[in-house]
Amino acid sequence: MKYLWRLLPFTFILLIVGCGQQNLSALDPQGPVADMQFSLIRLSLYIMIFVIVVVFALYLIVLFKFRERPGDTHIPKQVHGNKALEVIWTTIPIILLLILAIPNVMATFELAEIDDSEGAITIRAHAHLFWWEFEYPDHDIIAGQEMYIPTNTRINIELESSDVIHAFWVPALAGKQDNVPGITNTMWLEAPNEGVYLGKCAELCGPAHWQMDFKVIAVDPDTFETWAANMAEVPYEEGEITEYAVEGRAIFEANCLSCHAIGNEGGNFGPNLTNFGERTVYAGYMEATDENLENFIRDPQEWKPGNNMPAFSDMPQEDMDALIEYLKSLKVLD
Repeated sequence: MKYLWRLLPFTFILLIVGCGQQNLSALDPQGPVADMQFSLIRLSLYIMIFVIVVVFALYLIVLFKFRERPGDTHIPKQVHGNKALEVIWTTIPIILLLILAIPNVMATFELAEIDDSEGAITIRAHAHLFWWEFEYPDHDIIAGQEMYIPTNTRINIELESSDVIHAFWVPALAGKQDNVPGITNTMWLEAPNEGVYLGKCAELCGPAHWQMDFKVIAVDPDTFETWAANMAEVPYEEGEITEYAVEGRAIFEANCLSCHAIGNEGGNFGPNLTNFGERTVYAGYMEATDENLENFIRDPQEWKPGNNMPAFSDMPQEDMDALIEYLKSLKVLD
């Protein structure tokens, strides 16, 4: 029993390997790009297992065949070189590397090819400290934090950054690609099935890097077109929302509209909030509750250090409640 504590590190590793979020694993591919990359992972794994098995088999053979036995007095034959063995252990690694390199190079060229054919959609994924902006030039709309895409459609992604190096990564759909200031990188992905695919910034970019999450939401093509059309308009007119939410809209226009757009009105310094009421998380990671929303608005630096949003700690509670009521009413697919 006294030695069981030595197993604790291995137990801890097994536990953290089992932890994770749904659709945040490259080992559960959900699209053609992820399938291709997963096949390369398996190929490299099989090669490594083959090498390990051969090396340990040779080690065990030598260990037992040439071990010292009772009564041995002679010195083993000293070998200074064997051309045949040297050719073999040089050739085999070269062959294994070629088996690994050829499909990797082929996949690299295929993944770098951008398809501009009819039906493909282009999205500009613009990274900021610490949020994501998704621009749809074909639909003349901009979304924040959530990237809606139609299923079974080629999505060409242009990656840009406004400040430091970030990295766009949706493990279930595609591998990561860097967002570099002043450079536009490209990649593509496709989602055969409807669902919510979690994404993260995979490049250490600042104090709130770990909170820089986003979602890729795959919907059927008709729902996507409805979403895109509604995103281009201001969601509600007076009479379509509660009187309390109307008061909240006035507060929003006075304090927030210069930075956050609603439909075709407002600025783009912060995330677009047109469909804010449909979000299940706030600021990329906080559970969507009134309390969390108020806490973030009153002190953004406490919840996402280094972001550019000013604090509204002195906003009267009645105004805060009205603002939250308005933000929760912002829906385009309801």
